[in-house]
Amino acid sequence: MKQIALDIGLSSGPTIHNFCAGPNEAALKHIELWLGSSASASIRSPVPTYLWGTHGSGKTHLLKAAREGLREQGGRVGWLDPTQQTPVEFDDQWAAVLMDDVHHYNAALQHTAFSWFVQAQSLQRPVLAAGELAPAELALRDDLRTRLGWGHIFRLQLLSEPERRAVLRQAADARGVFLGDDVMDFMLTRFSRDLGHLMELLELLDGYSLQTKRAITIPMIKSMMENS
Repeated sequence: MKQIALDIGLSSGPTIHNFCAGPNEAALKHIELWLGSSASASIRSPVPTYLWGTHGSGKTHLLKAAREGLREQGGRVGWLDPTQQTPVEFDDQWAAVLMDDVHHYNAALQHTAFSWFVQAQSLQRPVLAAGELAPAELALRDDLRTRLGWGHIFRLQLLSEPERRAVLRQAADARGVFLGDDVMDFMLTRFSRDLGHLMELLELLDGYSLQTKRAITIPMIKSMMENS
């Protein structure tokens, strides 16, 4: 069956607390330690961290969770991703530099990333980056690829289907929502299996169920899709 990817956003946003680690517990623990607290900001390790893995493995979630965690501590961060046409200049007040989807950086973004990297290191500010490929396989300029690969490196893996089902079941139970096995099968075959999309879908289903006063069934889901 054709899978449907929903163009919807997380209402609460990615955080450390709503990251479902599964086989990626080591990476989660590292980011938790990396964030520390505002009191430990001055001793946060400047050694860079690189997360890599296939789409949907949680890389961007962890980067955005780290950004949110630093903001909660009152820290400003530099953020770089392929959607930025004109990146800002490096700010020496940044608490850290975060770079997402580095495998898609064009020449201009690679130049910016390398410049930010050098300046961050000179100020002992940490760099947290993510991409779909291991550092050695990145088609980037040598000096940037080398810097991305010399620190902490974590490979993220997709959750297995039983793990995705368990996470969905737990999230549904927390909302007081019942998902029958047929509904779960429908969600996993007709929609993107990316866990972030599935959690967003659950939120939409819960809201639509409350609005229409209907239980979550396959016909209800189809009705929601037709009326969206």
